[in-house]
Amino acid sequence: GYAACFEGAVRLVAREAGVALGPDTSVTARVGIGPREAGGFGLKVDLKAHLDGVDDARALELANKAHENICPYSHATRGNVDVDVSVG
Repeated sequence: GYAACFEGAVRLVAREAGVALGPDTSVTARVGIGPREAGGFGLKVDLKAHLDGVDDARALELANKAHENICPYSHATRGNVDVDVSVG
């Protein structure tokens, strides 16, 4: 689902930026549920991207661009689900 889609978006952004990704590039997504400040319950997603062969600063830049501009899941969840993007 989200992790596979996000990995595709990251790969597209990297390719467009001329950044080569190694074969061990991956994305994991952890989904949790918990109380919302406004009441009731809500979802939280933690996306962690490992961009093989890319330093963390550049990897985060690429991942954030994929999140903001490319990934359909990110577009669908924006404003509805708390999504945290990290690298490592």
